[in-house]
Amino acid sequence: MSEPTAGPLKRTPLHSLHKELGARLVPFAGYEMPVQYPTGILVEHAQTRTAAGLFDVSHMGQIRLTGKAGQSAAKALETLVPGDIAGLQPGQQRYTQFTNESGGILDDLMVTSTGDHLLVVVNAACKDDDLAHIQKHLSVSCEIEPMFSRGLLALQGPLASQALARLVPSVATMKFMTGAFITIDGAQCYVTRSGYTGGDGYEISTPADRADPIARLLLAQPEVKPIGLGARDSLRLEAGLCLYGHDIDTTTTPIEAVLLWSIGKERRVQGGFPGASVIQKQIAEGAPRKRVGLLPESKAIAREGVEIVIGGRIVGKVTSGGFAPTLGRAVAMGYVEKAQSANGTKLELLVRGKPVPAEIVSMPFVKHAYYRG
Repeated sequence: MSEPTAGPLKRTPLHSLHKELGARLVPFAGYEMPVQYPTGILVEHAQTRTAAGLFDVSHMGQIRLTGKAGQSAAKALETLVPGDIAGLQPGQQRYTQFTNESGGILDDLMVTSTGDHLLVVVNAACKDDDLAHIQKHLSVSCEIEPMFSRGLLALQGPLASQALARLVPSVATMKFMTGAFITIDGAQCYVTRSGYTGGDGYEISTPADRADPIARLLLAQPEVKPIGLGARDSLRLEAGLCLYGHDIDTTTTPIEAVLLWSIGKERRVQGGFPGASVIQKQIAEGAPRKRVGLLPESKAIAREGVEIVIGGRIVGKVTSGGFAPTLGRAVAMGYVEKAQSANGTKLELLVRGKPVPAEIVSMPFVKHAYYRG
């Protein structure tokens, strides 16, 4: 993950609203972002799992790709990612990764087809590098429009649909990983039924000057409360979702990260993206290591960097770990040698030098609740 840029922190269009709501603001990916509100992370986490929470994710990078005359933006983007982009129907969304020549992950991203162009959402800390990467490789075939000033709101939770459908009834029937242009409070927005919590919800791309009024309108709904980055992290960890720069980076391949499902079936055979030969070899023969779920026996939190030990030998490291409020216990994920990666494998986590018994378990830790219609 890129380091936050030096100098003054950037602000999202919701900065004044965060201050008004009493948020504790922290530096994150070069932005001043809310880590929590006065109610605290545990309450915010529970709010999102049981009702609806509104997250400001405007720091993330939004980019529009349009094919030039006679060119396909989808085919062009496929030269940089292993996902099936050309197969996207209008209104369909897909998760994929930018890969490098060694099969490592430069960033993970969401791509949605609107029919005549692609909308791409990349991680905040990587967005400048990602834009440069796209411009370097796709400028001949695509018009590339960074939309970094736009607002991006994530409305997540089992009552998110109820809250948003009160304003825009058509969103109720949208299915997971689909998107549409929708008017909210007189502003044209692009809404996808997606998110980063493992539950139902939406991401709403707004014009910069309409992010604040739309956020206030959503917060006025009885189901919705504001949620910060702290709960965003605990929610995604419960869902077993990767965080770029921690669980995936330039040293991990999609196969090691157990993201084979995100690689198009034809693309697994045909290749045509950076690092394809490495990834194809790992698909055929298996990767040397694997991302796994870890359940410690005690309440000890195994944070990133904690060593994983079996029989006195280090077999891997934790990449994400924390308290899972929904389960009331500690959970973690990390990479272990393939030979030691079976569910049920007993191991130890060296937390502050002390061995904590743990077990490899399947993920997600909390069952996904996506709306598939």
